[in-house]
Amino acid sequence: MRRSTPRWLRVAAVGLTVGSLVVACSGRSTQGGSGGDGDVNLTISFWGDFGLQELKAKYEAEHTNVKIALNSGEFNAQHEDLQKKLIAGSGAPDIAAIDEGFIVQFRSQADKFVNLLDQGAGKYESNYLPWKWQQSLSPDGNTQIGLGTDVGGLAMCYRTDLFEAAGLPTERDEVSALWPTWDDFIRVGQDYTAKSKKKFIDNGTNLFNPVLGQQPVGFYNPEEQLQMEGGPRVAFDYAVKAVDAGISANLTSFQADWDKGFTSGAFAVLACPAWMLGHIQNTAPGTKGKWDIAAVPGGGGNWGGSFLTVPKQGKNVDEAYKFLEWLIQPEQQIEVFKTVGNLPSQPGLYTDPAITEFKNEFFSSAPVGQIFPKMAQALTPQYLGRKHGPTRVAVENVINRVQNGTLKSDAAWAEAIKEAEKASK
Repeated sequence: MRRSTPRWLRVAAVGLTVGSLVVACSGRSTQGGSGGDGDVNLTISFWGDFGLQELKAKYEAEHTNVKIALNSGEFNAQHEDLQKKLIAGSGAPDIAAIDEGFIVQFRSQADKFVNLLDQGAGKYESNYLPWKWQQSLSPDGNTQIGLGTDVGGLAMCYRTDLFEAAGLPTERDEVSALWPTWDDFIRVGQDYTAKSKKKFIDNGTNLFNPVLGQQPVGFYNPEEQLQMEGGPRVAFDYAVKAVDAGISANLTSFQADWDKGFTSGAFAVLACPAWMLGHIQNTAPGTKGKWDIAAVPGGGGNWGGSFLTVPKQGKNVDEAYKFLEWLIQPEQQIEVFKTVGNLPSQPGLYTDPAITEFKNEFFSSAPVGQIFPKMAQALTPQYLGRKHGPTRVAVENVINRVQNGTLKSDAAWAEAIKEAEKASK
């Protein structure tokens, strides 16, 4: 998920409320918290919509001694907070969600996380897309810090009513044919804006990210060298081109004005990895049936996808893993997909009729159980690098400065390089 993100991510914390029992051989407690009668309080930290609200109630009903606290926050802030807690040595949640853009950064601190292989997670390796399992695995293969939740194969969500009002096609196949390339997409956006007097996309950064996700190489190569003149340059140029074309509403993702834009018609289309579906449904329930899903310009690509980890400093390691293990089972993964759209990163589920036959009524009965699995199976994701997350934020900030009018577009690329180099240190 993003996103986050995301896929593009959400956080929950789980804590035991009985006296601590320290295991001498591992130095971690298997029970903890404050309270009695075997009560367990778990916390989980995340962002966006992981479908946890529904699953929390289900798990608590099945495990009456467990209470789960959901700590949802802003995407970047959640990762920054987790890093601070790991450095401080205390305060981290029992379970922390980590986005794919930050997983290498945290994987390089594997000693601060519970090795899930020691908990028996190795038996799930064959269930995952191979690259997804590898993303959270230490380079020597000895430590697995997280279990994947979702992947973010790309599509485009669009408002059929706004397209119709502007004289554009509304059927998903016809809309897909409008924009085989990103240049075509920007031209369609200019046409829409001219006819409707409204903006076409939500934000230039949300064009930057999907274009970047389609490139063979992102910000870093496997040697952790910054590669700004490759994929980042392509994505940045398209983002600035869209801003200069006047089609961006300049709304910051996951902020109040952005959420309001889904209902007010402030924009008509946005890049839509699977995890975005849940956010649209929850944010703009009154627009049910006014959305549909088309192909992404350029074809393919990935944006987002998350992992659930267990920080080692937690007092409820074993109970946290039990909850994590329950979350990744097929029944829960399918429920999350059908409820909020997050596509499981376990390809064996892609042939389950519960997924293949599922059509999302909110999005004009789009066959999401066909659209997103097909994209996920074709993915060859980039290497994202230890500093991918901070670097992406730095470059997005430059794009936002162009949108805000505080930076000239012809000076923006040089500024992006400077800021990316700072973030890479």
